Amino acid sequence: MPLLKKINQVLVVLLVLLACLLLHNSLKASTQLKTVHRQSHGFAAEDLPAEEAGTDDVVPVIICASEERTGATMATINSIISNTDASVFFYIVTLRDAVKIARSYIEKTKLKGIQYKILEFNPMVLKGKVKPDSSRPDLLHPLNFVRFYLPLLGISHRRAIYVDDDVIVQGDIKDLYDIKLKAGHAAAFASDCDLPSTHEMVRSIGMQTTYMGFLDYRKQEVKDLAINPNDCSFNPGVFIADIKEWKKQKITKQLEKWMEENFRQNIYSSAMAGGVATPPMLIVFHDKYTALDPLWHVRHLGWSPDAHYSESFLQDAHLLHWNGPFKPWNYPAVHSDLWERWFIPDPSGRFTLTRPDRDS
Repeated sequence: MPLLKKINQVLVVLLVLLACLLLHNSLKASTQLKTVHRQSHGFAAEDLPAEEAGTDDVVPVIICASEERTGATMATINSIISNTDASVFFYIVTLRDAVKIARSYIEKTKLKGIQYKILEFNPMVLKGKVKPDSSRPDLLHPLNFVRFYLPLLGISHRRAIYVDDDVIVQGDIKDLYDIKLKAGHAAAFASDCDLPSTHEMVRSIGMQTTYMGFLDYRKQEVKDLAINPNDCSFNPGVFIADIKEWKKQKITKQLEKWMEENFRQNIYSSAMAGGVATPPMLIVFHDKYTALDPLWHVRHLGWSPDAHYSESFLQDAHLLHWNGPFKPWNYPAVHSDLWERWFIPDPSGRFTLTRPDRDS
C-alpha cells in the first residue's frame, strides 16, 4: 500500500507538470500567432529610440521612403519641421531593404532630432490584389498602397496626415491637422475641381479631373456604381484620415475589395490617370469626404516640364505636389528650386540630384 501511494503521488506530480507544460506552449503559440497576424497585414515596427505620443498636441504624419527615393522623403520631412512650431511625429513606412538606409539618413543629418518610427511594409499583403502592368511600373510600387492600410500602422492618434514623398509643405502642418472633418467622414481630400486658377494649366497638359479619366465606364461593375463620370475626382497623395472612423467603416476592407475586383475584371489600370492606387480611393470615398482648402494641395507640378504656375500663386500655396513623371530631383522639371531648398544631401551618396549643369 505505501508503494501504491507513492506511485499515485508521482503520477499526480507528473500530471501537474504536464498541465503546466501544455499551458506554457498554448500561451507561447498565442503570442506567436498575434505577431504573425500583425505582420501578415503588412507592417512590422522597428524598435527605435523614439516615443510616440497619442495626444492632440502631436501631429502624426505618415510618409513612405523607398530605397530609390529616400532623399525625396527627407526633403518633405525637412519642409514640414521647418515651417511649424508644433510637435510632429513621423511614421516612415518602407520596405525591408531600405530600413537601415532611412534610419542612417536621419541620424547622420540635421533630421536626427525628429520624433519618428520606421515601419516595414510587407508586399505580400498585396498578393492577389495588384497585377503587373508595364505602362507606369512606378505606380505599382508596393509603397503606393500603404495609404490603404493606415489603421494597421498601430498608431494611437485619433487622426493622421498622409503625404506622398514628392511633396513640399510651405504652411504650418498643424493648420492642416486641425481642419475639422464632417460627421461620418473618414478622410479629407482636395477636389480636382476646387482651384479655378489652375484649370487652364491642368487642361493644357491633359490632366484628368473627373471620374471618367480613372474608371472604365464600359465595364458593368463601374456602371453599377452609378457614379456620374463627370463628377470631380480627387488626388489621394495628401489627405487627413480619421483613424477611428476609418476602422468603423472598414475602409481598408472596402479598398481591398476593389483591388481584388480589378485583379479579376480589370476595371481600371495603370494606363489610366492615377494608376491603380487612385481608383479604389475614388470609388470608396465618392461623396464621402471632407474637402480640403485647395491651397493645402497644389498639385500637377510633375505632369509637364513646360507648364508653370505663377510665382505669386506658388508663394501662397501651403503645400506643393509634383505628382506625375517629372520629379523635382530629376531633369527636366518645373519649379524644382522650390523643392531643392529643402533637400538634404544624402550622407551615403546614394540619392543625387539630376541637373542640366552636372551629371548627378
